[in-house]
Amino acid sequence: MQQQHTVTADELGITIATGSIARQANGAVTITKGGTTVFVSAVAAEGLRSPDQDFFPLTVDYREKFAAAGRFPGGYFKREGKPSEKEILTSRLCDRPLRPLFPEGFLNEVQVIGLLLSTDLLNEADILMVNGASAALLCSDIPWNGPIGAVRIGEIDGQFVVNPTNEQMQNTTLDLIYVGNERDMMMIEGSADQIPDSRFIEALEFAHNAIQPIIRAQRELAAKHAKAKREFALVVANPAVFEICKEIATTNDALAKAVYQEKKQDREKAVSAVKDLALAAVTQRLGAGAFDPRHINISFEKLQEKVYREGILNNNRRADGRGLADLRNISAKPDVLPRVHGSAIFQRGETQAVVIATLGTSKDSQELDGLTGGPKEKTFILHYNFPPFSVGECGRFGSPGRREIGHGALAERSLLPVLPSEDVFPYSIRLSSEIMESNGSTSMASVCGGTLALLDAGVPLSAPVAGISCGLVTEEKDGNITKHVILTDIIGAEDHFGDMDFKICGTTAGITGFQLDLKIHGLPIAIAREAIAQNKVARDKILEILTAAAPAPTGTVKETAPRIHRMSIPADKIGALIGPGGKNIKRITEFTGCQIDIDGDDSGNLSVFASNAEALQRAIHEINIVTAQIEVGKTYKGIVRSIKEFGCFVECLPGQEGLVHVSELADFRVNKVEDVCKLGDEIIVKCVGVEERTGKVRLSRRAAIAEKEGREYEPKPRSEGNDRRDRNDGGGRGARHGRGGDRRDSY
Repeated sequence: MQQQHTVTADELGITIATGSIARQANGAVTITKGGTTVFVSAVAAEGLRSPDQDFFPLTVDYREKFAAAGRFPGGYFKREGKPSEKEILTSRLCDRPLRPLFPEGFLNEVQVIGLLLSTDLLNEADILMVNGASAALLCSDIPWNGPIGAVRIGEIDGQFVVNPTNEQMQNTTLDLIYVGNERDMMMIEGSADQIPDSRFIEALEFAHNAIQPIIRAQRELAAKHAKAKREFALVVANPAVFEICKEIATTNDALAKAVYQEKKQDREKAVSAVKDLALAAVTQRLGAGAFDPRHINISFEKLQEKVYREGILNNNRRADGRGLADLRNISAKPDVLPRVHGSAIFQRGETQAVVIATLGTSKDSQELDGLTGGPKEKTFILHYNFPPFSVGECGRFGSPGRREIGHGALAERSLLPVLPSEDVFPYSIRLSSEIMESNGSTSMASVCGGTLALLDAGVPLSAPVAGISCGLVTEEKDGNITKHVILTDIIGAEDHFGDMDFKICGTTAGITGFQLDLKIHGLPIAIAREAIAQNKVARDKILEILTAAAPAPTGTVKETAPRIHRMSIPADKIGALIGPGGKNIKRITEFTGCQIDIDGDDSGNLSVFASNAEALQRAIHEINIVTAQIEVGKTYKGIVRSIKEFGCFVECLPGQEGLVHVSELADFRVNKVEDVCKLGDEIIVKCVGVEERTGKVRLSRRAAIAEKEGREYEPKPRSEGNDRRDRNDGGGRGARHGRGGDRRDSY
């Protein structure tokens, strides 16, 4: 076995080792923090996938093994299945900062695989995956312009914390994942509880300093064990093809005229027409089969990039005619669908989202595997769907891909901080964002539309949330940015040909969600600070539009939404409500169609979930019957459960009885109880007293009849003979008789 090389970033408690396992991979490391260990490999293909390949196929896959937590996988086959959302999000998190650091024209397939080998349930593996991928690529022979370092920053009691544990994350107001190199930031992602912009910038600066030890450790490891970088053939446009394409594109400013159009589809058709002219010219001059057709596409990518970037940098000119800081036209409308619990349409230029809110019960919450610790379930879910018709194309349509999962997660965590607590609003909430048109920042449209849909559903948000993306175009010299322009509300082409996509969501009070992706090798903090300020101006404008469009709060959910009622019962009545073997609570749920959830802290608090108001009232009534106490002055419809010489015992509430003395059965003298009622009869009685010492309940049929007829009730003095019959009245008033709250037909 080859010698293993190990380095440690002492300040972060992270150890990286290489050289002893997976030696046939181009690069491989194990990275450990505490009891959490992740293995990461990097492999590059020897050649291209196909002769006409014109894109860079980078694949990053992170997988969690149940054995890492000492567990068996579920299911019949007892092995890991398709990746979870957490695994997909971790893979995306790692992919995005790696991608821009590969050389331009390098199109050989690269595969980065991460495996969770051990977890202590305290230290999250996602940060280790990013740092491990960087170390594996740096030590490999694959061309890559790293390293990068990654940390998670939390804020607890006003102090920034580096790589907080899962337990500490329960108390943090910030979850910032920061990835950068020695000089600049490369990628950020996360959420916050309305953190002020100035404090957010402080967190970025703190994070940049925090990554330096892990970068130094990687360089130290590479100095010991890195392989020499191999030479790979780069795919660049054939100079002869490029010159002909350039000639066609610049003649009469053909490409510029095609690019500078307001509508996306008009722009694409015009560019395609110029490209067809170039293909014809190249074929005529070089001859059919004498050139590689993909070089036409590669050439036009470079030519379009030049038109977009020079127009912005030199003339402050954007393709759709807007100013650099202008928003596209915005329309926002809630309550657009008739039967759903909440809905909205949000449109910004050619980006449109229809967002639907659905309210559910606690049983509708999403269970989380929690393999590496963290929460076990969540009651707020946002699903983002991006069908091919939204961009006017035919394509794959079905289960969500990585893009849908990633965009949905960004929108979800941006709205989460303003949702009410479950004590205030005990619903599970699902938002479905259906993208109907796409031309940039559909995830931000999902946030804005989601705000309106939630308000339309009656969810009492603490504040509305808006999101917008800023872009960047730079000019570099000797690796330094010499000129830059920040763009507000970028369209798809400005994202594609620009250098940055910086999404920030927030309220008027502060930031709730953020994500930065770059195509350059780093973003200086000074430019980031400028972009954050420009984003806030745009965000506040959108918040004004959302506030004006928002429905007036009613304090209630719509008629179509389920009803949830929080109530309390005496703690000693929980058993009566449940009944023997759950018989009673099952009867109530089946009879009413409602769901009853009893809090697990023996407090007597519970939630009743119903599909409509009528069913909710039936359930509350049934619960009150089972759990209520017989009260003096109240009238009940009860069942005669036993007959004695001195009177009868009547069950007024399930398991709770009282005595109707023979003298209280009627206004006339009753010689025998059976002359008035028989066993099992249903009679109306009124509680006329409860003995304080024994809890015995005294009932009166006479009083109930008098109340019904509007007469005044006068207690009748008992005769001596009747008094003799009192000797066997026994206990048992208010005691349970094991019937578990049987429901009478009248209820």
